Amino acid sequence: MDSIIEFKNVSKTYDSGTHALNNASLEIEKGEFVFIVGASGAGKSTFLKLIMHEEVPSRGTIIVNGINVSKLRRSKVPYLRRNMGIVFQDFRLIDKMTVYDNVAFAMRAIGSSASAVRKRVPYILELVGLKHKANRRPSELSGGEQQRVSLARALVNNPAIIIADEPTGNIDPEMSFEIIELLSEINAQGTTILVVTHEHDLVRHFNKRVIEIEKGRVISDTKEDAAEMDLSFSTSELRFESDSPALDTPSVKEEVTE
Repeated sequence: MDSIIEFKNVSKTYDSGTHALNNASLEIEKGEFVFIVGASGAGKSTFLKLIMHEEVPSRGTIIVNGINVSKLRRSKVPYLRRNMGIVFQDFRLIDKMTVYDNVAFAMRAIGSSASAVRKRVPYILELVGLKHKANRRPSELSGGEQQRVSLARALVNNPAIIIADEPTGNIDPEMSFEIIELLSEINAQGTTILVVTHEHDLVRHFNKRVIEIEKGRVISDTKEDAAEMDLSFSTSELRFESDSPALDTPSVKEEVTE
């Protein structure tokens, strides 16, 4: 599969001298579901900000959806973000707007036609189970329902990537599982999902790829662990089957420049 996010020896040092990310290298493929875990201050938020181009790396290269965001001009950033849907811990809904208009706002912001909005928004609200509350204000909803509105807004422009930053931080445990289940269903349709969380019960329950960051370094990646186990098994077989075909060597992707 093709990579949709690639970090090549990426480091980020803030003006304060804080080393938020240190020589991180990883790839996330199109259609993956990945949990990003780690203690507070480990570098998880910086990792997301670099993907969204809210921050730029001090060293290294970041490729997102074929674009070298390390060198991306500021004028091009909105186009990069059109392929991303962001789900925030604190929802960031506009209370003077209805649920419908909060979701429609994301479409109108990129110039979608009125007819496209009328067709798409009810479909997305139905997908997250809130079509019947389209005319409510966010303040009239529970925390879990507000997070579903936030998710609907992230989904409505059909992004290639959804980034969820602690999406279950302000809702009860039962609703937390429902939100991740909904993200899993969206992922099954081909959307790449990144979820930053500190809730280890969720991570264990859903059995997805897990990247752990500690003090700015990627200290574990379940995908790499699985790959090492597979390689060990394959080479063990090769010792007994001399006529087995050689292992394919993956080609190195060319760096995409913008």
